[in-house]
Amino acid sequence: MRDLLRAYFSRRTLVSLYNLFITLSLKLLTSFPLSLLKPKSNDGDGVAESEAVPLLDLSKPSLPISFPIKALQDLKSRSYFDSFHFQFNRSTVPLRRNSDDSPNRPRVLVCHDMKGGYVDDKWVQGCENEAGFAIWHWYLMDIFVYFSHSLVTLPPPCWTNTAHRHGVKVLGTFITEWDEGKATCKEMFATKESAQMYAERLTELATALGFDGWLINIENEIDEEQIPNLMEFVSHLTKVLHLSTPGALVIWYDSVTVRGDLKWQDRLTENNKPFFDLCDGIFMNYTWKEGYPKLSAEVAGDRKYDVYMGIDVFGRGSFGGGQWTVNAALDLLKRNNVSAAIFAPGWIYETAQPPNFHTAQNKWWSLVEKSWGIVQAYPQVLPFYSDFNEGFGYHVSLEGRQLSDAPWYNISCQSLQPLLVFNEDNEDIIHVTVDAQDASYNGGGNISFRGRLEGDTCFTTRLFKPHLQLSSSPITISYSVKSDETSKLGIMLSFSSPSHETKSILVAPQEPIRKSNDMFLHCLATSLRTVSEWMVHETSLVMDGHTLTEISAFCYRPENSTKRPEYVALLGHISIKDQVQLQQKPESLPPASPWVIEARNVELVPGNSGSKILRVKLEWKKKHLEESVFSTRYNVYAEFVKSTDLRARKVLEKPRSEIEFIGTAHVPEYYVSELVVESDVKGVSFIVQACDEDGSWRKLDDSPNLLVELEGL
Repeated sequence: MRDLLRAYFSRRTLVSLYNLFITLSLKLLTSFPLSLLKPKSNDGDGVAESEAVPLLDLSKPSLPISFPIKALQDLKSRSYFDSFHFQFNRSTVPLRRNSDDSPNRPRVLVCHDMKGGYVDDKWVQGCENEAGFAIWHWYLMDIFVYFSHSLVTLPPPCWTNTAHRHGVKVLGTFITEWDEGKATCKEMFATKESAQMYAERLTELATALGFDGWLINIENEIDEEQIPNLMEFVSHLTKVLHLSTPGALVIWYDSVTVRGDLKWQDRLTENNKPFFDLCDGIFMNYTWKEGYPKLSAEVAGDRKYDVYMGIDVFGRGSFGGGQWTVNAALDLLKRNNVSAAIFAPGWIYETAQPPNFHTAQNKWWSLVEKSWGIVQAYPQVLPFYSDFNEGFGYHVSLEGRQLSDAPWYNISCQSLQPLLVFNEDNEDIIHVTVDAQDASYNGGGNISFRGRLEGDTCFTTRLFKPHLQLSSSPITISYSVKSDETSKLGIMLSFSSPSHETKSILVAPQEPIRKSNDMFLHCLATSLRTVSEWMVHETSLVMDGHTLTEISAFCYRPENSTKRPEYVALLGHISIKDQVQLQQKPESLPPASPWVIEARNVELVPGNSGSKILRVKLEWKKKHLEESVFSTRYNVYAEFVKSTDLRARKVLEKPRSEIEFIGTAHVPEYYVSELVVESDVKGVSFIVQACDEDGSWRKLDDSPNLLVELEGL
């Protein structure tokens, strides 16, 4: 509750008692015990959840939220699809395909379980707690499970959007526990037909919301005569989910046995293997012994990589102790050729590991990388774009122009994350971090390079590990930098030729002091200064038949620079595009004319000091229904019209103070919940600016808009 109140009172806009009521109601609705761990008799771990009574009518308009399904009847009746919030909870980012998506390698599954789930991430359109929990080390995992102790845990779309962007599959959780869980199972598995029906309900939810499957956790005893129907449930769920979403996964948790006993095995045995044989994998309980991974691999045979040995990051009974020695368990699993299931990495956040969350998180995940290695390579296709946005920050910018100076949190906005090398000893002459507080070119982040460069010293550090095969088409590389004249930043591209020879090319506006032609080729970039002193550098290359294998930053001094050793540079974005693809590609950002914006659920209520509060749901679509919505992100603006002449004028003709950035949507709709309208405002014109994954966006003057007249509301 303390965190809730702090987030509430940090809001910079007027928030009504109505919104407080919603927030408190949701806090009750989504308050859960902490973890998936084995229940114990005396210490309170795994205490059964008391039934919270939802105080909020989810069918009526309110600030969009993510929430679980808590009652079996709600799953059966499909009531979730009748909620106001359903459409907002759809993920719109398709799963990026990984060229190394081979079943013949060990994999890493990460099970979220952060404070019971549905904390800041439940606000679909984001919130103002910039210190909310996030993950940005997606390149170290294959599967992400969103977990809570509710019957059906539906992943908030922010996690699915950003995980898919990085090539990571996302699973929800179906869990039954304790006496209540036993009663639920008794009803679910009363007949074969009932078991199949509930499997189809779960498939429908995953398909409609765009995530990739389910973790099934039956943590209560089952009547032995119902075991065949439980097995039918697992089998039918796997079958229909695969038909609905190729590549989807059903993973069984090591809990109840084929005899109906709640008896964790900690390894693959005859008691849990029949369930494993019916689905895509098994998540082993975390209290396994040193020899269990090898024994499990032997039992699994050709499916050894479908065995995910659990590791509790809190360290409760886990081999190696978890926490800062999590690599002990990971090393053992890697040697024994099984996969890993990392449970509750939110330990770093929940226990406030020093010196701060950002640094501690980078340090902890560096242990995973050293043990397991990088499992996701990107980019693998073009176009490629990243502005290093981690999904939270203190401002929002677009092309160097600040749209908002309010703190924010929205993991859906996270862009492809750089693979920065963590160096705890700070031995590097340049300290490299993703920074959300300093200026940004796009979004709310940058990569900051700060330190000292003496004389002709240069500094290189890894940014991305792509596997990008290039053709004879020219590629265009662009990047933005903010620095002084003595701190220069280039982009180093490393290639492998068809004969496996390596080659490096430095893309930079000027050559460094040190002549290093034997190390790399130079490619001078043209430069353009934008607003807020950002410089955009761009060049084109043809690398027919080569494979791009690494993208690095190159810090250097230009010729004739001063002797001052201090070095400061901010990298705002990197973009690589195929020129031929762009020429052949139809216009990705459509003009305003073929679009229709509609206002629904419009409400105007009294505010303070003569102002009013406007609430409205905006929906937009193509005029021709057969045309699909193209974008996965939209910036939404409000223009306050004070004149009685409500005819639209060009956006650029209006004072910037009259146009307010109000948020970002990842579905073609947005709910304006608390827009403060002063007494002299006659109408509000809402502008929807489409943004593409390649970093392009539609100009405001060319964006669709809708005028909502306030008279008579």
